[in-house]
Amino acid sequence: MRHRTIENVMTRDVAVVPPDTGFADLVRLMADRAVSGLPVVDHHGHVLGVVSEADLLAKESVRERPHAVPALLRRHAERVRARGTTAGELMTSPAVTVRADATVPHAARLMADHRVKRLPVVDEDGGLVGVVSRTDLLSVFRRADDDIAEEIAQDVFRGALGIACDTVVIRVAGGVVTFEGQVERRGWVDVITELTRRVDGVVDVRSSLTYAWDDTGVTIPEGMVVDITREPRP
Repeated sequence: MRHRTIENVMTRDVAVVPPDTGFADLVRLMADRAVSGLPVVDHHGHVLGVVSEADLLAKESVRERPHAVPALLRRHAERVRARGTTAGELMTSPAVTVRADATVPHAARLMADHRVKRLPVVDEDGGLVGVVSRTDLLSVFRRADDDIAEEIAQDVFRGALGIACDTVVIRVAGGVVTFEGQVERRGWVDVITELTRRVDGVVDVRSSLTYAWDDTGVTIPEGMVVDITREPRP
């Protein structure tokens, strides 16, 4: 199945900072650019880490509740960031990055696994080429319903199964796909549903498909082995 790549949804105009950027400048730049995090890069444009609002707020939390320091900052890295005054000292490093040719589902899994809201996008040399956020990933759900229906017909039916969808009605409304009609084999019903769920922009699948032939109990015998080196019988 085709998936939109990060290159299709990422933000290319990215505000970056060198590691010696001061605390006040970080706050000001985040406010000016309306972002909640900034990639920290070296002079070659390689990503060193990411400094986020959460990193900056750790310092403010310590100032507000000094007696809560042992409970608030238990790990050494957190204590270092709370004392930091520059991007290099405050940032979370190493940064979790993603390639521009990665798929949207892959980036979504990275964000969920690492509990981050954005990912720096890098090229094959590790250079920064953009940033992708949760909002960017969700943009696939703004696809037109007609485009989703056409992709299902082309990629699921004709491409994956090699069948026409002449006997099936495909309806898409708000990303919810509804199937009506009949297919030849019962085994195709679940396959169609599963493959459709993988199409970018699909929110849910509702199927009332029927089938002409129940192939679920059919066992295909192993192919007969023929020894072509033996002389044929007279």
